[in-house]
Amino acid sequence: MDWQPDEQGLQQVLQLLKDSQSPNTAMQRVVQDKLKQLNQFPDFNNYLIFVLTRLKSEDEPTRSLSGLILKNNVKAHYQSFPQPVAEFIKQECLNNIGDASSLIRATIGILITTIASKGELQMWPELLPQLCNLLNSEDYNTCEGAFGALQKICEDSSELLDSDALNRPLNIMIPKFLQFFKHCSPKIRSHAIACVNQFIMDRAQALMDNIDTFIEHLFALAVDEDPEVRKNVCRALVMLLEVRIDRLIPHMHSIIQYMLQRTQDNDENVALEACEFWLTLAEQPICKEVLSSHLVQLIPILVNGMKYSEIDIILLKGDVEEDEAIPDSDQDIKPRFHKSRTVTLQHEEDRTQDDEDGEDEDDDDDTLSDWNLRKCSAAALDVLANVFRDELLPHLLPLLKGLLFHPEWVIKESGILVLGAIAEGCMQGMVPYLPELIPHLIQCLSDKKALVRSIACWTLSRYAHWVVSQPPDMHLKPLMTELLKRILDSNKRVQEAACSAFATLEEEACTELVPYLSFILDTLVFAFGKYQHKNLLILYDAIGTLADSVGHHLNQPEYIQKLMPPLIQKWNELKDEDKDLFPLLECLSSVATALQSGFLPYCEPVYQRCVTLVQKTLAQAMMYNQQPDQYEAPDKDFMIVALDLLSGLAEGLGCHVEQLVARSNIMTLLFQCMQDTMPEVRQSSFALLGDLTKACFMHVKPCIAEFMPILGTNLNPEFISVCNNATWAIGEICMQMGAEMQPYVQMVLNNLVEIINRPNTPKTLLENTAITIGRLGYVCPQEVAPMLQQFIRPWCTSLRNIRDNEEKDSAFRGICMMIGVNPGGVVQDFIFFCDAVASWVSPKDDLRDMFYKILHGFKDQVGEENWQQFSEQFPPLLKERLAAFYGV
Repeated sequence: MDWQPDEQGLQQVLQLLKDSQSPNTAMQRVVQDKLKQLNQFPDFNNYLIFVLTRLKSEDEPTRSLSGLILKNNVKAHYQSFPQPVAEFIKQECLNNIGDASSLIRATIGILITTIASKGELQMWPELLPQLCNLLNSEDYNTCEGAFGALQKICEDSSELLDSDALNRPLNIMIPKFLQFFKHCSPKIRSHAIACVNQFIMDRAQALMDNIDTFIEHLFALAVDEDPEVRKNVCRALVMLLEVRIDRLIPHMHSIIQYMLQRTQDNDENVALEACEFWLTLAEQPICKEVLSSHLVQLIPILVNGMKYSEIDIILLKGDVEEDEAIPDSDQDIKPRFHKSRTVTLQHEEDRTQDDEDGEDEDDDDDTLSDWNLRKCSAAALDVLANVFRDELLPHLLPLLKGLLFHPEWVIKESGILVLGAIAEGCMQGMVPYLPELIPHLIQCLSDKKALVRSIACWTLSRYAHWVVSQPPDMHLKPLMTELLKRILDSNKRVQEAACSAFATLEEEACTELVPYLSFILDTLVFAFGKYQHKNLLILYDAIGTLADSVGHHLNQPEYIQKLMPPLIQKWNELKDEDKDLFPLLECLSSVATALQSGFLPYCEPVYQRCVTLVQKTLAQAMMYNQQPDQYEAPDKDFMIVALDLLSGLAEGLGCHVEQLVARSNIMTLLFQCMQDTMPEVRQSSFALLGDLTKACFMHVKPCIAEFMPILGTNLNPEFISVCNNATWAIGEICMQMGAEMQPYVQMVLNNLVEIINRPNTPKTLLENTAITIGRLGYVCPQEVAPMLQQFIRPWCTSLRNIRDNEEKDSAFRGICMMIGVNPGGVVQDFIFFCDAVASWVSPKDDLRDMFYKILHGFKDQVGEENWQQFSEQFPPLLKERLAAFYGV
């Protein structure tokens, strides 16, 4: 018996669908409540499918909406649909997939894939066979509807389709799809390629068995007149380049020729897909070999793609020069991610460059639809510059001259972007031109077009390293002067680009900026009064980076007087639940660490508020855990950022933080945070624990018995940063506890030894683990020395690159004391110990004596002749250093 709706019920549902299309928010609330009520009736979903599939008298948007509400219901509680309702919906979908309206077909397709991805592919065995059968229909609508549904199922359930769970339907489906590559309708051809494309990246067996047919069919469609088909062909080739390059290599020359054409396709979507090809090819080992001879064609095409299109300029309001007075809307502001504290050591090679920022190709137009031909072309040029290095320049330099000095601003702008994109890869070859180019770029900072000024900021930041390497009066001073003017530009996009560029310059220049601090601070503080919401957040970052870069040089009364009042004013304006606190807290954390005692007058309210933020978040989390339906889950970022600022205060104020800790319950809160389920909370807790241990151990000591087991449990390298900070904190605790550490050694030692011996452990974690093992051995040599043989080799190799510092000093004293207790433990790996000792530039005298005694003791033990043989294995440099410093 077919289900039939009740007329009155149907009218009610239709009214609801009409109301929900109203823009009025009050009406929307009424609709939501009504939906909740109607969902109590099991056959409400029958009404929804009925409107979608049978009520052809209604307008399409209403019918489609009915289907989308049903889809949300399926998503939320399909498991509780009564059997007859579920069956009716499934039947209706299959019977009406060929609806005359493409909107209704698409809606039914979405509904089918939603049901399928609710674990129903197994429970709906007739679905795939029926859809595949419908592909043979003479009726275009039926064929297109079925293909649309199949494409969505392939997108949502590709892994399941290639598994034994379903008896491998792909063995039938893929050959079937391939037949349709030659269909007379472009829409169907496009669906067919899109379906097969879903299985390339996972190397589905059924596709691999038909790979040659697939590639042949793709080539046949290469010059299809339909842009959607061309786009899918390009997408397929880009993916095949990653997973089956072996199959493309014989045709590589013609594929490259084809992609050169498509990258210039009139349809921007096709051009964008084709442009991805160059990005992917650059990652393949054969890139240089196959692409060298085509650079002469490719480079001009990429450069041409880097111009703003007319639509970009409209979207970017490129003709609006002054917009600084227009407030930002909330959707302008992207969510920020707070990077929790990770404790690291300083290395020999002074400062390692963070590679994390290397990817930000042209971050000046992130408000555009995120990825477009301009960005893709720039990214491709960037990666190719890294592959070909200076070999790219002969193809680029002749073009660049014409672009950079072009009278049309759009072309000039693209030239500046090109210059920035190649900065990393072609730096060597660009150096001879920079003395002439940098002044030209600095001149572009005052161009009359805002988009030229903003891109000049970005490109100059990419050459900041070179600028700083020259005498400061040459380029650094003029660049800084102009960038500071741009920070106060009347265009918001330029302000943003200038602030980001200035932060990069700060990182490169570090203390070179000290002479100009007064001038810099005047500008940044003035910007406080001028900036709208979004750029304020970037300004905090520029101030925090300045503090990190100049450190204690900031601790001068005149500087503090300039900087602190506006920061504290913002601090007082913001409510506890305002996310703008994150960047401000991060900024203050850097400032507190730099100002040290200079931050004392401001520390009390800042400290109190951080403790309150932690307390509030913990309380909210507790209420949520007890009654999840009554309370919202808290945003734990508030707590994480607050813990990190407390770390900054402890590090900056040192022993002065003691009275603040004494008057608060931070240790109790820390005990809870250290056991939080969220790794980032634990990570920041352990960083704070270590900083408090250094600053005011008297308050930490009473908690050690409770804290140590938690620290031991967190020595789990699955969470690298948590493990790293816990390890570091244990090392700091050792130095304060001394011999009283003895009862806790066994809680942590085995885990530490296991971590230092694990393959692929990140360098930072290895170094911190080695330091902590050394410190444990320093305070409890009898307990740790018996394990010496199990860790001495990785211990020595991980600490040889660390700069001389306190941490390294205490760790090496520990190793020497353990060798004293268990000399046999080091015998087999003595060459590694020698190498580690030689890595010291200037150890303290008593440490040098310890080294001397161990080296000579070993030499005397084995005898002159054996020592000669042994030291023959030393690399020349090591031999030299040991002879010079220790006379062995």
